[in-house]
Amino acid sequence: MISPWDRWYSTSCCLCCHVRTGTIILGIWYMLINAVVLLILLTALSDPDQYHYHLTRAELANSFDVMDDANICIATAISLLMILICGMATYGAYKQHAAWIIPFFCYQIFDFALNTLVAISVVVYPNTIQDYLLQLPGNFPYKEEIMSTNNMCLVFLVLLFIGCILTFKAYLIGCVWNCYRYVSRRSTTEVLVYVSTNDTTVLLPSYDEVVAIPPKEPPPEYVSA
Repeated sequence: MISPWDRWYSTSCCLCCHVRTGTIILGIWYMLINAVVLLILLTALSDPDQYHYHLTRAELANSFDVMDDANICIATAISLLMILICGMATYGAYKQHAAWIIPFFCYQIFDFALNTLVAISVVVYPNTIQDYLLQLPGNFPYKEEIMSTNNMCLVFLVLLFIGCILTFKAYLIGCVWNCYRYVSRRSTTEVLVYVSTNDTTVLLPSYDEVVAIPPKEPPPEYVSA
């Protein structure tokens, strides 16, 4: 009987590429996003006056008043940590080290759980959507049209949008998990040789262990008498 884990196991993902290739692309994409965020945060730390000036012109200063230097430093540390985790996943998938992929997989699970809590909060407290729209700046595109829409329709649209995001994130989690299983299976694959005498089984060493064995000294040259 096939277990549920093996039923969903596959070595291919979107665009018909291998799960290793997909994990590498996903890790690089996350690193680029966090690098851009880190660049913005470092710019805000280096020139806070100009940063606050641009926010004031965009009428978003009230929303970012809480972004003082301490919070920006925390966000910078989180961005650096995310770049490290994504880099570990990319390196682990490329060099086939399964343990390096685990932190990125745990981050995906944590992010999926947060988005699920957001969807649950929208269902339990549907009025939070209107409260969020009221906090948007006055020049936000189509703000008045969105606020004039029926609340139940807004809840349905928001849940549909979050559902699509959760489905996509779940698919990416499956791709990274399949990559982890593929790499771990490759690293633990051994060749069994069955010896007919006494029905014993001899486990041959892996390729890396064979390569690590130092070469023996060559025998002395034959000298004719």
